[in-house]
Amino acid sequence: MYYILLAFCYGVSILPLWLLYFISDGLYVLVYHILGYRRKVVLENLRQAFPEKTDKERRLLARKYYRNLTDMMVETIKLLTMSSKSLNKRFDCDLSVFHKIYAEGRSVQLHLGHNFNWEWANLFAKNGVQFPFLVVFMPISNSAVNRMFRHFREKFGSVMIPANDMRNGMAPWIGKQYLLGLVADQNPGNPRRCYWYPFLNKMTAFYKGPEMSARRYNIPVVFGDIRKVRRGYYKAKLTLAFENPINEPEGRVTEAFVQFLERNIREQPEVWVWSHRRWKHEYKDEYAFENGGEDYPR
Repeated sequence: MYYILLAFCYGVSILPLWLLYFISDGLYVLVYHILGYRRKVVLENLRQAFPEKTDKERRLLARKYYRNLTDMMVETIKLLTMSSKSLNKRFDCDLSVFHKIYAEGRSVQLHLGHNFNWEWANLFAKNGVQFPFLVVFMPISNSAVNRMFRHFREKFGSVMIPANDMRNGMAPWIGKQYLLGLVADQNPGNPRRCYWYPFLNKMTAFYKGPEMSARRYNIPVVFGDIRKVRRGYYKAKLTLAFENPINEPEGRVTEAFVQFLERNIREQPEVWVWSHRRWKHEYKDEYAFENGGEDYPR
């Protein structure tokens, strides 16, 4: 099954982007208008995040989101045959902050949200830095699709670290320099062992792991913001958020990222993944305490 899927995607990938975007237009009609893929989830999430908007404005925003979603589908497939030169023409980012940290002999964490097109961002960053580039990912239940996405992401040499086996995945890199890319707005599995912060008008759970490792090993933390300039062109901005996170109080790194992410989402909401069931967990007062009543940031 994997090789059939790979052959099909390679066949699609050799098509020029203008033709792939024509296909994307058809996919948009199918996904949004005919199948209504998670349309209820998207509209509910938009209603929560933007109560000040009218229903008409939220529906318009939903349509823009689905157009970006199908664009990302074809753009991701295009990575199979896309050259580094072509990618660099369509994705722009100043990587000097990474060069500075590398020269200092330190590792670095990059915290991103699910903003389009993070797949292009991963490969662009890998091509432009001297670090070994480690990418944390959540394995997909379908083995063929999971293998396919690993193929996309490893094309230019990124090292994939499964989120459900971080300890073993990171073991070979202890004591070495690396750039660790984290899409840090995933929904945690255990609502009791995470940080809770207001996010898009709702108390929201965030993984502790990214901050804990940054503070434990004093790894600089860089926040990344991806913007869609126009169809097929993206620009990202990197911000050195914490040069020495070991000096920060617990929860501060995560809180700063949550605020950073929400600000960016509000400025260009159509590029964030609204079809994700991000708020599976409802906040309870008891989640503010753990380990026998020790308070941690909310």
